[in-house]
Amino acid sequence: MTRASLTRYAWLSIAAALLTIGLKGSAYLLSGSVGLLSDALESGVNLIAAVVALGALTIAARPADDAHNFGHDKAEYFSSGVEGALILVAAFGIASTAIERLLNPAPLDNVGLGLIVSVIASVVNFAVARVLLRVGKQYKSITLEADSHHLMTDVWTSVAVIVGVGAVALSGWMWLDAVIALLVAANIVRSGIQLLRRSISGLMDSAIPPETLQAITTRLNEFQSRGIKWHALRTRQSGARSFVEVHILVPGGWTVQAGHGLSEEIEQAIRGIANDISVTIHLEPLGDAAGENDGQSTV
Repeated sequence: MTRASLTRYAWLSIAAALLTIGLKGSAYLLSGSVGLLSDALESGVNLIAAVVALGALTIAARPADDAHNFGHDKAEYFSSGVEGALILVAAFGIASTAIERLLNPAPLDNVGLGLIVSVIASVVNFAVARVLLRVGKQYKSITLEADSHHLMTDVWTSVAVIVGVGAVALSGWMWLDAVIALLVAANIVRSGIQLLRRSISGLMDSAIPPETLQAITTRLNEFQSRGIKWHALRTRQSGARSFVEVHILVPGGWTVQAGHGLSEEIEQAIRGIANDISVTIHLEPLGDAAGENDGQSTV
């Protein structure tokens, strides 16, 4: 599957958001529950986030050009950042509505039918979230993973609301509906902050995952038996792509052809560790003080 084809999953998310907005909005109108209203509002945020994800995936799939030599992968981090911000906005709206209802409790109507409709919406969100998470992990798309986590937050929100509204119907405690909506808002804030942190980390050129870095280190060490050393290993993650830079120290008497051949072998070995790894190798002669004195320890 190409990166461009991932946009079909953004369209799937948009369709799911439209469907759940209709279902949850109907559940609120049937019952008058502020908890179900908070659930419907979060689905509205899901729709906006899905549209932003579609745009980000479309941009990220573009090939490198003269203005963007390393591609457009980081567009996905903007998408997940926007989604995190939208989640926080939704949480504020939910909390405001819940506080108003807490101060002015109101009876609920048609609770049973409203809950049934909400359960159907939750099943839809759960199914779509699982698909997005699987594809996001497989193709290292932070956009699809963020959308998946957002939908799963929506699912757990719905579960809490459904339980809470049912408890209100059984106990008659009208204030419980608003309290549950406030708890939902707090949970959404946590999810939004996590997404923002991950997006900022990606935009700040964070290193690749530790397990991948360890695998690269192990592979480089295997080449030392051929009389070479390495140092100054640097990595960064950009969306689905990983970038690796390393200095390889070879005997000064080697020919350019021999050094180039070794570089090709090392690049191929590193690229075999994971998909979408771009490798840059800088050759240096062993014993060169200028090359080894760059703040990095020679291994």
